[in-house]
This record gives sequence, structure tokens and C-alpha cells, in this order.
Amino acid sequence: MDYYNYLKSLHLIFVITWFSGLFYIVRLFVYQIEAAQKPSPEKEILQKQYKIMTYRLWYIITWPSAVLASLFAFWMLLFTELGHAWLQMPWMQVKLGFVFILYLYHGKCHQIFKQLQNDEIKYTTNFMRLWNEGATIILFSVVFLVVLKNAVNWIYGVIGIILFSVLIMLGFRFYKRIREKNSD
Repeated sequence: MDYYNYLKSLHLIFVITWFSGLFYIVRLFVYQIEAAQKPSPEKEILQKQYKIMTYRLWYIITWPSAVLASLFAFWMLLFTELGHAWLQMPWMQVKLGFVFILYLYHGKCHQIFKQLQNDEIKYTTNFMRLWNEGATIILFSVVFLVVLKNAVNWIYGVIGIILFSVLIMLGFRFYKRIREKNSD
């Protein structure tokens, strides 16, 4: 059981760094898109710097963290008795569904990263700001599932996640109005 706690600690550390990378990479996407709208030479200087920053963040922190968080999770689930028991629990199955969604989110971020590295801008800064909230919703969902386990009623949990998402969208619209008002 002692080594299980080491695995769990390492898993949590890399989950935290993975989410940190996902939160920051999308913020850097916003800055890259904004830099493309600047006049020369500021545009080229900023784009070059943001490409370096996103490259390092993505390949030195975010991808390795995703791989290591997953490696330690699989190790806990597949090679410990407690992990085998957890796989049978409904909350863990739902959590793994959210982890699958997180991988899809990560994959889409990778696609956006590659596009921006090639100076292809397909999204607006407003889209990216909204996209950044996807990781937040996944993080909240997973943390509440892990902490509350079976103590949470699934219907209330789903309603709570939907309400949280609506609050994030309303906050985004409010922030967008303030930004537009201040830019005038």
C-alpha cells in the first residue's frame, strides 16, 4: 500500500502540471492570434517569441505531464488491488469518461498549436478565451467526482456541471463586453 501512495502522489503532481500546461497554452494561443494583428516589426517579433514559448510549454511540460499522469494512473488502476476495485465503481467509470474528453481536448489543442506554429490562424481570440474554459469544466468535474465519489447524486452532479458551464459562459460574455467597452 505504501508504494500505491507514491504512485498516487506522482499521478496528482503530473495531473496538476498537465492542467497548468493546458490552461497556459490556450492563453498563449490568444496572444499569438493578437500578435498576428499587430503592425510590423512588432508582429514578427511577438510571433517568433510566442512560437518559442508555446513550443517549450507544449513539448517540455504539457505533453510529458499528460503521458506521466496517464502512466501513473494506469499503473495504479491495473497493477494494484485497490485499482481493480475502483474500476468497478460507477464514479471511476464516469471519471474515466471525463479523462477521455480531456484527451480529446488535448488533441484539439495540439491541432491548434501546430496550425499556429505554421502561421495558420483559424480561430478568434474570443473563441480561444471560451475554449480555455473547457479544461476548467473538466477539472471541476473530475475533482468533484474523485473527492465526493458515491456521495454525490449523479443527477445533481450533472445539473451542477451544466449550471457551472452556464456561469462560465455568462462570465465570458460579461468580460467580453468590458474589454470591448475599454477598447473604445
